[in-house]
Amino acid sequence: MPDIWGWASVAAKIATYAGVFGSFGTVLAVIALGLSMPRARVLCFAVLGFVATLAGFGLRGAMLTGDLGGMTDPEMLGLLWSTSVGTAVGLRLAGLVMLVVGVFLGRPGVLLSVASGVVAVWSFVAIGHVPDQDNVLLKIALLLHLLVVSLWMGALSPLRQLALDPANLPRAAAAADHFGRIALVLVPVLIIAGLVMGNALVGSLAVLTQSPYGLTLLAKIFLVAGLLALAAANKTRFVPGMRAGNVAAARSLARSISFEWAAFIAIFATTAILTTVLTLPQ
Repeated sequence: MPDIWGWASVAAKIATYAGVFGSFGTVLAVIALGLSMPRARVLCFAVLGFVATLAGFGLRGAMLTGDLGGMTDPEMLGLLWSTSVGTAVGLRLAGLVMLVVGVFLGRPGVLLSVASGVVAVWSFVAIGHVPDQDNVLLKIALLLHLLVVSLWMGALSPLRQLALDPANLPRAAAAADHFGRIALVLVPVLIIAGLVMGNALVGSLAVLTQSPYGLTLLAKIFLVAGLLALAAANKTRFVPGMRAGNVAAARSLARSISFEWAAFIAIFATTAILTTVLTLPQ
């Protein structure tokens, strides 16, 4: 059973996921959907990711020493900084800073924001159970998986905001329909990448159903299935209604997006537990 520092690290990692994927995903979504850049939203997500990353780094020190002093112990943090953990933290922080800089540069900074976002996302590929496998295919699968997660998550807030404004109903319907077509490509990539990684990490049905790691991974799979079901409902029920001018369908889409947000947070929680307090089955 993890101690208080382990659970605090899980919470910091959930916030880190939300901040990094939310900021980069918003940039990707507004580009893909042709929307205006919500700079304040990107900044808020990026600040969340930045602060949570620093907190998570300090909490690693606390986990090693077993007390609060580990969060500020120069020797302990210096040792951590010299490892792959420090490399990942440096990449993530630099990526978030430059992503925000690019956003505030306007159109000339879009390329900078995208490249910096990729760097921030790559930081998750640098450490963890998948990189520990030392398999290039798995690293590529993880990167693709995280890019899809970023774009999907980043599209939620803009789509919900449009759906809640009756005056923007035609625009909301067009944006949601466009994202639905993009999802036809995203979802298979998400599923295939997840299957490749899951098979490599768990390896057998027995391990999946009988180990703490496998059962937590199974919970994550069910959550992803629920997320996909919500997305299917959006595409087949609510978006057609919005195209027909049905304001109630737009409200239903906004409500469904709120459930998608909750699903993402739950998925982030299971991922944080998998990568922070559980070890791979032997």
